[in-house]
Amino acid sequence: MTAHTESHVRDDLREPAARDDGRGDMLDLTALWAAIKRRRAWIIGPTLAALGLSLVAVNLVTPRYTGEARILLENRGTFFTLPGQSSTDSVGQFDSEAVQSQVQIIMSRDLAREAIKRIGLVGNPEFDSGAGALNALRKLGVLIGLGGHPADRSPEDRVLEKYYDRLLVYPVGRSRIVAVEFTSQDPTLAAKGANIIANAYLELQEAAKQDSARSASSWLSTTIEPLRQRVSEAEAKVEDFRSRNGLLVGSNNTTINAQQLGDLSTQLSAARSQQAEAQAKAGLIRDAIRQGRTFEIPDVANNELVRRLIEQRVNLRAQIALESRNLLSEHPRIKELNAQLADLEGQLRAAAERTVRTLENEAKIAGQRVESFTAALDGQKKNVSSGNDSEVQLRALEREARTLREQLEQYMLRYREAVARDTQNATPADARVISRAIEPTEPSFPKKLPTVLVVTLATFLTALATVVSRELLNGQRDQPPSQLRRTPGWVGGGGTGAHRSEESQAEARRERVAGLLTHGGRLGQITLDLAHPEQTLADLAERIDEPARGMAPMVLVLDGSGEGATTPHALADLLSQRCRCIIVDLAADEGRGEPGFSELLAGEALFSDIITRQPGSRLHRIGPGRAGRDAVLAAPDLVEVALDALCETYDWVFVAAASSDEAQVLSPLAKRAQGGLVMAGQLGNGHAVEAAYRLSDLTRAPVTLMLDAPEPARMGEIRERDPAPL
Repeated sequence: MTAHTESHVRDDLREPAARDDGRGDMLDLTALWAAIKRRRAWIIGPTLAALGLSLVAVNLVTPRYTGEARILLENRGTFFTLPGQSSTDSVGQFDSEAVQSQVQIIMSRDLAREAIKRIGLVGNPEFDSGAGALNALRKLGVLIGLGGHPADRSPEDRVLEKYYDRLLVYPVGRSRIVAVEFTSQDPTLAAKGANIIANAYLELQEAAKQDSARSASSWLSTTIEPLRQRVSEAEAKVEDFRSRNGLLVGSNNTTINAQQLGDLSTQLSAARSQQAEAQAKAGLIRDAIRQGRTFEIPDVANNELVRRLIEQRVNLRAQIALESRNLLSEHPRIKELNAQLADLEGQLRAAAERTVRTLENEAKIAGQRVESFTAALDGQKKNVSSGNDSEVQLRALEREARTLREQLEQYMLRYREAVARDTQNATPADARVISRAIEPTEPSFPKKLPTVLVVTLATFLTALATVVSRELLNGQRDQPPSQLRRTPGWVGGGGTGAHRSEESQAEARRERVAGLLTHGGRLGQITLDLAHPEQTLADLAERIDEPARGMAPMVLVLDGSGEGATTPHALADLLSQRCRCIIVDLAADEGRGEPGFSELLAGEALFSDIITRQPGSRLHRIGPGRAGRDAVLAAPDLVEVALDALCETYDWVFVAAASSDEAQVLSPLAKRAQGGLVMAGQLGNGHAVEAAYRLSDLTRAPVTLMLDAPEPARMGEIRERDPAPL
């Protein structure tokens, strides 16, 4: 089996129902349209009746009107309605479960009772079953116990059932909007009911929040006073313990001892810094003096005395330079000026040394302060360490007092908020009406035009389907003889393709049967000449009606059981040498334990699982399967679909059956076939002639006797081969 053929067969098996083109010759649309026109009264009559009845019904039914109000669920708490709190996120507060919960609240029984009172449904004959006198039928039901008397129930209970029947509450899409619909025969009452239910829901929400605030304020008022007393006692214990242990508090909420310790530590650090700074400056000045860089020291250069001396030295040097141009170095004037310059240098060195001594004295003073502060700090440390145990106990008392004080402050804040929310209009409901119901002008029930159209169209389609189903089930038995037609001939041997009259069909049948009985000519018999197989196949093609376009011919082959007769498998094997051919073997009652046609029809196997091939041959074969041919022939519709799939894949399809089969077994196959063959073997086989005669009564296709050529040696060579899997 080629890859192309195998893929094609697999597709035909998986989607056999989708191949309408393979069964197009079974449905005559022209005849079906003619049958519909003949029975148009059965379609038009019920359609017009349904149209009239629906028009009467929609005009007699009391109309009902629906009023709709819409409520938006949102958190309406603000800074002013919730003092001391930030408003919560309104989007996150109402999820899908919360919206469904609010829907159930609107439909609650308590809210329903309140709405019934406000709407005034008690005593309304549309809703109150106890309004007016009881009719005779209801009185009889009460007497025999089939129903209770309306007076036995409260007015609200009598109305509740009708109230819930006319009320519809649902969330609108994926939003936080809830729609409230109320239906009534009175449009004014419908709008009024929807608005009152929405208002009652908002008032119920406000009352629930006020009750919550009132109960919270009541509980807080009974809790605050004892807590205030506990706070006073805790603070008194703290002050008493502080005074008894001398743990007085200074600035920054610290004890005096700790504060003094900190001050001493700060002063000690400052004294040490001054001492180190003075010592460092003195050392630097001495080094500068030794190196002759006295005036580079900032403390020396910034001294007022040193600054005047430096100015005098500069003036003397200028005079010396001026006099040196005219006088020699040994001149008295030059010596006098040099003596004055030397005196100034000595004064400068003395001023620098005094600065050094001043810094050294400051360092000594700072050192003494360090020693003093160190001693004071050590003493204060001893005092602080001795008071640590008392401070630990004091901190424990302070924590307890602070905790009680914070709790008291929170309770007092919540109490003030609860009292504020308890006032009127201080706690708005977490919802608001965004669309109030208005008085409807069009009834919600019945919808006249859609109802009439749907009823009329449904009746028309039902009547049309009934007529078409009856025509398809009965076939075309009701068609006139002029509309019967034959399938066109194939390869010139099966007819002209035109409509035949009953006389021409009867004449052709008589000629065919006569040819079978006389065994003469080529009208009803073909000789299987293995020496000239092309001639045999050409004769066979002439004796086959032309199949539908794109389809292969299906030939029903009966085994005449003649002595030495050629088997259907031999004929199919001869044909498979020149084209694609398959034989469906239904002659055997049971399969050989391998899957076959019965498993295919049952959906237990695919074509690729049941198609086998003769060893050394191109012939494909399908057996009856494990369930046998009876299971195959029990489903003729499925068999026809499977044969159509094979006819689309192969060039020839042979269906082998036993010549002894009854007419009811062969009839479905004979109607589908484009030709019939009876394997007669030799002339004079009466059993084969009788089988051909019966087959000609079951099909309009040509029926042919297949005779063996007079060559016994060749006939002995032809034998049936066992099938082998592909």
